[in-house]
Amino acid sequence: MNLFEDLKWRGLLYQQTDDDLSDKLNKESLTFYLGADPTADSLHIGHLLAYLVAKRLENNGHKPILVIGGGTGLIGDPSFKSQERKLLSIEDSLKNAEGIARQARHLLPEATIVNNYDWLSSLNAIEFLRDIGKHFNVAYMMSKDSVKSRIENGISFTEFSYQIIQAWDFEHLYRNYNCVLQIGGQDQWGNITAGMELIRKIHTVDAKVYGITFPLVTKADGTKFGKTESGAVWLDKNKTSVFEFYQYWINTADQDVINRLKQFTFLTKEEIDELEVSIQTEPEKRLAQKVLAEEITKIVHGENELKKALRVTEALFSGEVSNLDLEEVEMGFSNLDSMEITEDTLLVDCLVDLNLASSKRQSRELITANAITVNGIKVSDVLMAVSKKDALHGKYTIIRKGKKKYAVIKHR
Repeated sequence: MNLFEDLKWRGLLYQQTDDDLSDKLNKESLTFYLGADPTADSLHIGHLLAYLVAKRLENNGHKPILVIGGGTGLIGDPSFKSQERKLLSIEDSLKNAEGIARQARHLLPEATIVNNYDWLSSLNAIEFLRDIGKHFNVAYMMSKDSVKSRIENGISFTEFSYQIIQAWDFEHLYRNYNCVLQIGGQDQWGNITAGMELIRKIHTVDAKVYGITFPLVTKADGTKFGKTESGAVWLDKNKTSVFEFYQYWINTADQDVINRLKQFTFLTKEEIDELEVSIQTEPEKRLAQKVLAEEITKIVHGENELKKALRVTEALFSGEVSNLDLEEVEMGFSNLDSMEITEDTLLVDCLVDLNLASSKRQSRELITANAITVNGIKVSDVLMAVSKKDALHGKYTIIRKGKKKYAVIKHR
């Protein structure tokens, strides 16, 4: 199937501005842009879909520009937000932009990456009002869904002007890079069309510019995609470990996994159809989830990091943790229940402090019943002391209760 058909089949088309855009996507090479504001120093998996859409376009001969919103991030996009964002300082915005740029460069190494602070920071108030603001009708701006949803609760002039600033991004890229297409999530429709209108008013009504939006990702049960109990799933492995990242995807529900394979992987229709059959015939093997987790982890973190996540997963399943290297131990066990000790401590006391036992008596019962392993070795001595000299890499002692419950002791 061609690019446009593939995007539709994957559920990655929500709106398009022109009917002839399908032919242009299939037959021409367009320069397009995707923007992200640096509200944090890392992208999360909610952003990932957009970058993978950009990758699909690039793979079909189109030329991506990735705009890091060091300037627009200082303003804050009101689109479908219930209240105004906390304003970033210039220092935080630029620092965050550097982190996002590194991740964007990893995902699309051949893309042009620019920071809109470079041109927005030189704009003065008179230029803004005379050269850009004059092209915007206030009634037109207020009709945008992103603004209408905020009128009753209140919207500042700062956020109200966001669509003007982002529109100027599109015009700047059109003028300097021959960029004719903007892509974004469905919440960006108003900003995208505002940019198209500005280009046509400044240049000519016949200027050929386009916009595409893709649906925001949701779960079948209605809960928010990309969130866990501990918060967002980040692309930065220092915020979300590669193991946690892998586990998020492997725990995808059966009713969601095929859509995620379509949206977030580059597997063919035939490969995904085969995995869909496996859900019906061999659901206990969770083949679709395993392929999904492996494919996305490779895209975001690379083959070597995936291998580490798989080693940690296997170690957790088997209990054989002693062969993990230090990075793998920290990857798999950093967010477990933990305690710190500075001297040898009786195991029975540790089990209570780690909430693996309710009392010392229960600790002794668990130990004598062979229900406790320490660094992968079953223990039966109720007088055993946990010691730094026996710790993995001199830093960690891994305790397992039964087959699934883990905790970690950190030695100082």
